[in-house]
Amino acid sequence: MSASFSARLAVCSWSLQPTDPTNLAQQLQDIGISRVQIALDPIREHPTVWGRIVDSFRQHNIAIVSGMFATLGEDYTTMESIRRTGGVVPDATWDENWRNIETNSVIAKQLRLKLVTFHAGFIPHEESDPAFKKLFDRILLIADRFAAKGIDLAFETGQETAETLRAFLIRLNRPNVGVNFDPANMILYDKGNPIDALRMLGPWLKQCHIKDAIRTKAPGTWGEEVVVGLGDVDWRKFFAVLRELKFNGDLCIEREAGKVGWIVRFIVVERPVVRSIKYDGNKSVTVSEILDRYKVKVPRIWLGI
Repeated sequence: MSASFSARLAVCSWSLQPTDPTNLAQQLQDIGISRVQIALDPIREHPTVWGRIVDSFRQHNIAIVSGMFATLGEDYTTMESIRRTGGVVPDATWDENWRNIETNSVIAKQLRLKLVTFHAGFIPHEESDPAFKKLFDRILLIADRFAAKGIDLAFETGQETAETLRAFLIRLNRPNVGVNFDPANMILYDKGNPIDALRMLGPWLKQCHIKDAIRTKAPGTWGEEVVVGLGDVDWRKFFAVLRELKFNGDLCIEREAGKVGWIVRFIVVERPVVRSIKYDGNKSVTVSEILDRYKVKVPRIWLGI
C-alpha cells in the first residue's frame, strides 16, 4: 500500500462507539489506522470523560483529521421522518442546536481542527420554497461562526441531489463551506449516481467518507448499508474520479453503528499500477493491449463485520 494512500485513511469515531479516549485509541490501534474523524458531541456532553482526549491521543500517537457534530431530534425511522427532523431545519430544536454548535466550534478550535462536517438537513430544490431562506440564513450563521475560528465546514451529501447542493453552495458563496462526499448516502437516499455527483461537486470537495450501500427498489424507502465493496458504489470509478480531481484529502471509513455497535474489521489492499511495459518479442499485440491485460484496479477496500 502506497504511503500517500495509507496516510490519508482515517476512521469515524462514532462507528466504533468508544467509551472514552483511551478505548477509542486502543480500537484504532487494533484496526491499524492511527487517524480519526472525531465526534464532537460526546466531548461537549461528557467533558469529564472526553476532556483528556488530547493527552490520551498524544500518548497513543493518534491524529485527529476532522470533527463532526450531529443535531438534536433527528428521527431516521423513515425517509419522511428524517426530512421533517433532520439537520438545522426544524424550528423546535434550532435554539438548542445553535447553542450546541457554538460550543462545538469552541471545542473544534481547541483541538486545532481545520474541518468539521455535519448534516445540514434537506435543502429545498427551489429558492421559492419558504424553508429555503430559513435554512440558508442558519447555514450562513454556522459557516461564519466556524470561519471566524479558521475552520472549514463540509455538508454530508445525500439528502438532496448533487444539482441542488451545487446550486446552494454557489448561492451561499462561502469559501470555508464545502462537501464531505459520502457515496453511500447518495444511494441510501436514492439521490442519483454517486460518481456523477462526485464530479459535479468536485470543486467543493473537502473530505470523503468510505461507505457502501445497495439502492432501494421501493422509491421513498431506505437503501441498505452494506460492507464496503459489496454495494452499488463503483469504487474503481470513484477513485479514478478522485485522481481526475487531484483530490488529496482525507478518506474516512464510516459504518453506521446500531445500539450495540459493530465489530469492525478493516482490510485495505492497494496493488501497484503498471504504467509502462517493454516486450521486444511482441509482434501480434499492441503495447496498450498488453497494458490492459496487466492493468491493476485502484485500491480495493473492504469494511466488514
